[in-house]
Amino acid sequence: MDLTEIGRQYRENGFVSGLEILSEAEARRHRDALEKAEAAFGKLHYKAKIHTVLRSPLELATHPRILDVVEALIGPDILLYDVEYIIKEPHAPSHVSWHQDLTYWGFSDDAQVSLWLALSPASAESGCMRMIPGSHRRGRHDHVTTQDSSNVLLQGQTVMNVREEEAVLCPLAPGQASFHHGWTLHASTPNRSADRRIGLNAQFIAPHMRQTKHDRDSALLVRGEDRFNHFRKDRAARADFEPVALQRWGELDKLHLETQGNG
Repeated sequence: MDLTEIGRQYRENGFVSGLEILSEAEARRHRDALEKAEAAFGKLHYKAKIHTVLRSPLELATHPRILDVVEALIGPDILLYDVEYIIKEPHAPSHVSWHQDLTYWGFSDDAQVSLWLALSPASAESGCMRMIPGSHRRGRHDHVTTQDSSNVLLQGQTVMNVREEEAVLCPLAPGQASFHHGWTLHASTPNRSADRRIGLNAQFIAPHMRQTKHDRDSALLVRGEDRFNHFRKDRAARADFEPVALQRWGELDKLHLETQGNG
């Protein structure tokens, strides 16, 4: 699929899925890097700004094929706002309710796109994402906060009364990616497979965006120019778990949670 068709599908549906980014062997190498890091540091699910302390997620989020797609969707000037692993363990009840990414992030605009890159099979059985085509054109929906402990989302934020029959499954083989708009309604079911469902999630924004909740947010310029300087500058990982980077990462992860939790 060429970039023109990718842009057309994205504008029409609010997402595009099944794009080939890595070979299966490359995906395996990056999965191995993650699991080696977990063995040394502990679980890394939903840890913000992981690209500031680990080289593998930085390499993935700045892959030329990924940045080419992002450029086709939001323009030539690109800030990498966040990178996180999203992991569902085998036979776990973890799920993601219907929601929109931009709901609690505090951005001044919606010039943003989310990447989801599979490092293991993301199938219907393992709980791949489901999307509602065209939902990005309906603006922000009301979300309710839930107390569901198996909901992966920080506040269990949920859009009620979604028409399930409109949902489209977005399965991905290792090395494939999907991209979705911040207002696209999406969700996923539990992992009922015998393997971990591992995805790398990255958020890209255009530099004219602002954080409206505070002035301490940060991002990393990965293509083009930043003529606005609305964000503090993240430092890309130079090696895995450097002590100085680790200390800074703890502060970044805490601030990210505070920002998303301050609805």
